[in-house]
Amino acid sequence: MPAMRTQLSIVAPVFNEAGNLGGLVKETADAMSAAGLDYELILVDDVSTDGSREVLAALAEDDVRLRVLGLERHAGQSAALLAGIRASRAPLIVTMDADLQNDPADIPAIVALLDDHDVVSGVRAKRKDTILRRLASRVSNRVRRLVLCDPCTDIGCALKGYRACVLDDLPPFNGLHRFLPLFALRHGGNYAEIPVGHRARTEGASKYSIRGRFLRGIVDLFGVSWYRRRAVSVTVKALERSPCHPSHPI
Repeated sequence: MPAMRTQLSIVAPVFNEAGNLGGLVKETADAMSAAGLDYELILVDDVSTDGSREVLAALAEDDVRLRVLGLERHAGQSAALLAGIRASRAPLIVTMDADLQNDPADIPAIVALLDDHDVVSGVRAKRKDTILRRLASRVSNRVRRLVLCDPCTDIGCALKGYRACVLDDLPPFNGLHRFLPLFALRHGGNYAEIPVGHRARTEGASKYSIRGRFLRGIVDLFGVSWYRRRAVSVTVKALERSPCHPSHPI
């Protein structure tokens, strides 16, 4: 009898999150068990320096649903996320952060919306961040939506769901994670948002500075705007063979 196909792939990049990984794996397992969801958890280590990869290897020995991938060199969040997406084996994909600021208990509600939508984006209802970080996020979200007509109101929330088919053939570039819903919807599709929880970080340190994230986001914004104007869609139609072009040499 063939094995049942996994319903859901949960993907999270990992960089120096050793103190959060055990809780992430356990909370995810508890939430998926309560919802009756068959899943795989794909954690992609971006060459951590705090022992995260060793922690992941130990956790994987005790949980067959945990798949651990490791990048050969430190390449950033977009590269780790894309590696996890490409390795996924389920028709539905949920992305999240590994720092436990996203609550795995919100995943079943996102999965339910994927019955009728191609992309579902979490919106942090009560953010546990500083006023300055929230203000910078609000400004960058508004500028991005204005320039790109992007429907996503909280791109900084990593907790998002996708039908796997809309993530085929993504353009790989550093910064892709900030525009993933937009690229997933580039051929059309149904989009929805849902309020999700947000928790304060208790282990490890944030990987972003407000200044660096804002300036880099502006550069990426105009790069993506250029790409969307210049991108082409190539459709190939098989033509019938002409008598003048036989399939075999004479």
